[in-house]
Amino acid sequence: MSMSRRTVIASALAATAGIGGITAAAQAGATEPRRRTDAAPAASPVGDVVGKITVGYQGWFACKGDGAPINSWWHWSQNGGQPPSPSNTTIASWPDMKEYTRSYPTAYGNLGNGQQAALFSSWDQQTVDTHFRWMRENNCDTAALQRFNPVGGEGPTRDAMAAKVRQSAETYGRKFYIMYDVSGWTSMQQQIKDDWTSKMKAYTSSGAYAKQNGKPVVCIWGFGFSDPGRDFQAAACLDVVNWFKSQGCYVIGGVPTHWRAGTDDSRPGFSDVYHAFNMISPWMVGRISNVSQADQFLRDLNTPDLADCAAHGIDYQPCVIPGDLQSRARAHGDLMWRQFYNLVGIKVQGFYISMFDEFNEGNQIAKTAETGADVPAGSGIFALDEDGTSCSSDYYLRLTSDGGRMLKGQLALTATRPTKPRV
Repeated sequence: MSMSRRTVIASALAATAGIGGITAAAQAGATEPRRRTDAAPAASPVGDVVGKITVGYQGWFACKGDGAPINSWWHWSQNGGQPPSPSNTTIASWPDMKEYTRSYPTAYGNLGNGQQAALFSSWDQQTVDTHFRWMRENNCDTAALQRFNPVGGEGPTRDAMAAKVRQSAETYGRKFYIMYDVSGWTSMQQQIKDDWTSKMKAYTSSGAYAKQNGKPVVCIWGFGFSDPGRDFQAAACLDVVNWFKSQGCYVIGGVPTHWRAGTDDSRPGFSDVYHAFNMISPWMVGRISNVSQADQFLRDLNTPDLADCAAHGIDYQPCVIPGDLQSRARAHGDLMWRQFYNLVGIKVQGFYISMFDEFNEGNQIAKTAETGADVPAGSGIFALDEDGTSCSSDYYLRLTSDGGRMLKGQLALTATRPTKPRV
């Protein structure tokens, strides 16, 4: 089973002051960040990622009995051979199940409303269709389909998920691209090339496959991280980036938060790798948990990151997170909106939302349980109203839509969140 990004990078940041190097002064309170008015022009014109909202799409949930080759409660349970229960779970947030036509009973007790606690499987085409319909309804332009080591046991399921995502993207008028996650992929340098050539490249023939500057988009997430799960040498990583570029691809790098300095979660000596990408998208999950930290990141990381990218002709696509619901970081949308406001203010080239469907890490924007009536009774899993504010299950989808409108100039830059928690 693929590793959690949050788990494998946590140790790399343990020595920093606060989350992701945030200072104590910054954590004390939020201040209005200075607006930048002289941002450099984008390296690329508007395309399927520049000027657009991209959402990370895992598609990595399966259930026993769904027909998936993996035949497991994939990413729902610690022991995938058994249904999720209070003692056997990876679930951080509970999905709103109302729009799924097929579900699978768990070993949790009933929901607070008395209904059976059941979950969806990403293997069902109706699940993927539902998710891409939500993307269309909420102006999420492009989905980055996560692809972990396809040579391992989850490979056949991952292969089929790519076909399901293509079908849904074509049906609902969304774009998608392949986002390789190199976590734990020991023979990555050659196998990633073989996988693209023999399997994934064929998807670029779809009208739904994302293009930027006329080139098919590929993302590689994980080069340069200072943890054992991605122990690659810089030369091998640079070879892979340049190989994809030689194949005519526009290559995005999912890079460490501190990529520019080469410290904390970034290995030193990777500057040439980072600057070889066409677009840079630094990781943010687990780095901030309140508005003051978002402001500190704007000053100390986002603004100089953007300047570095502009100086090297690279597009900049920062991560935007809704916040970990189980850690009570969301502040009913204020954390996410502050990031939208800050980043539109410095004129970034696009947004990467982490993530669309990551219910097992609590960072999802997909429809989520609204109240205690919608989660298993006594489970301790928080619903969207955890801070006392009633939110509709689609609230973070709507918030993302408004953030995208502000990015595209369809909504004036405003620090005041225009999205109501409940319509």
